[in-house]
Amino acid sequence: MGLLVVASGVSEPEGTLLTPAALDKLQGELDHLTTTGRDEVVARIAEARSHGDLKENSEYDTAKNDQGLMEARIRHLKHIIDNARMLEIEASDVITVGSVATVIDDDGDEMEIFIAPSENKVPGLLLASPDSPLGGALLGAKPGDDVDYEAPGGTFTYHVKAIRPYEG
Repeated sequence: MGLLVVASGVSEPEGTLLTPAALDKLQGELDHLTTTGRDEVVARIAEARSHGDLKENSEYDTAKNDQGLMEARIRHLKHIIDNARMLEIEASDVITVGSVATVIDDDGDEMEIFIAPSENKVPGLLLASPDSPLGGALLGAKPGDDVDYEAPGGTFTYHVKAIRPYEG
């Protein structure tokens, strides 16, 4: 049984699945942006202002643009973190969001794929979003199943060897 976190998102009413490690990473990024990040961009804006005329000051324009992008990221991170709730993922005989599937590709290569949204990158595991062609095709599959999915490079087949819940 693995512990995962769900954060409700605007485009995904059922929520965005986050591992505790992913939530910690997002919180760390938010903490950095709201402290050091803001201080750095304010210093860049002040430096650019000291160069004079703001109408033709590309350093100032760039710094202000970076400030806007950073503030948008801060709002996005706060939304994810503020709406997080805990969810228990049970062992299952089918692949679900939160499963790690051991698969064998067309070339005979074995790999582990973690089925979760993109915020959940884990070293050592490939990540397939449930909304991606591969992630969507794997959902509901069982060990022994062959799963075909369409990708820009063509049609690919993975053989599902094993399933386990993510335990991070």
